[in-house]
Amino acid sequence: MSGGQPDPDEIEACLAAVVQGRMSRDAADRWARRWIVDDTLNWDELSWWGLGLLHGIDLRPGPEDPYLHSDDQVHGWLEEFRQRRAK
Repeated sequence: MSGGQPDPDEIEACLAAVVQGRMSRDAADRWARRWIVDDTLNWDELSWWGLGLLHGIDLRPGPEDPYLHSDDQVHGWLEEFRQRRAK
């Protein structure tokens, strides 16, 4: 991922990396957080939505519980992101 503000390609790639097991949920959350908290940046609606999905992707209801969002749900997010991009 680049050092500048991510574009939709990079956000999609991050979601895809989580779905494919190439990036941990924790790493994706940390990556998205650095952009979410920077209020000097301007986002298009799709990018902001995608970053919002990634930020918190590693949440668990309790320390021993599975993730709050299932793998199927995350896969669905990736598909929806791609559909929204295609419009």
